[in-house]
Amino acid sequence: MPNLHRHDAEKFFIGNKGEKEPFPSIHDPPEKDLSVVVPAYNEETRLPIMMDEALEYLEKRQKQRPSFKYEVIVVDDGSSDKTTQVALNYSKKYGSDKVRVLTLVKNRGKGGAVRMGTLVSRGRTVLMADADGATKFEDLKNVEDGLESLKPWPDNLAISCGSRAHLEEESIAKRSMFRTFLMYGFHFLVWFLCVRGVKDTQCGFKLFTKEAAARTFTALHVDRWAFDVELLYIAQCLKIPIAEVAVNWMEIEGSKLVPFWSWLQMGQDLLFIRLRYLTGAWKIDTTGKLN
Repeated sequence: MPNLHRHDAEKFFIGNKGEKEPFPSIHDPPEKDLSVVVPAYNEETRLPIMMDEALEYLEKRQKQRPSFKYEVIVVDDGSSDKTTQVALNYSKKYGSDKVRVLTLVKNRGKGGAVRMGTLVSRGRTVLMADADGATKFEDLKNVEDGLESLKPWPDNLAISCGSRAHLEEESIAKRSMFRTFLMYGFHFLVWFLCVRGVKDTQCGFKLFTKEAAARTFTALHVDRWAFDVELLYIAQCLKIPIAEVAVNWMEIEGSKLVPFWSWLQMGQDLLFIRLRYLTGAWKIDTTGKLN
């Protein structure tokens, strides 16, 4: 089973009075309509742009519909810069009920950071969104519509994935032949080994019902770049319905992804995911409960 251990320091956030307060659990009754989980590793420069856009959108929605309640959870994945302080400035401005900061003791990887943030979320739905703001936050409406299209949700389980597949032709024109080859190779491995029916598994803009988030993230083993693939593999094994909807996306400078080595690592992870589930070395916890 996955290791869901948390250090003591990771069980608390800084409240409005500057004191430590315990994080809730995803298994507690929901208090918000939406939780936004933002994994951030050395993102002091790019994070403010994304946070400004997201909070402006969410505040506008709340003014239009006062019953709408949201939270943003920034997960500092063991950064060596001022990511935590930058995020805490937003918590001070908007209040810790709306913006919370989870600082991990050491770097876990993007998948580990998203998982840790998701497991302390309070929303009826949970959105994972990248700190670089590559996807426009207004596309939240697109993934919400995707979720709605799956109703009736079996056991309240559903996932809506933002997708850049419609941009593929344009991106191929801008890429080198080598990078295009790597992209197609990765897509083939995803299809052959793990996930079918989802063209873009790697877009960092995905919306889950609370129940789907609990079931998939508590079963997740992969902490780094290929975690999206395992997440969707788990969802398909559990027969959770998945929608894929187009979102706007643009390349943002400062990516942590190193083209060749990252693709190689992800390819290796895909092979390991398949083999470990096939041999029974990894198992899917179908209860969705924390250890």
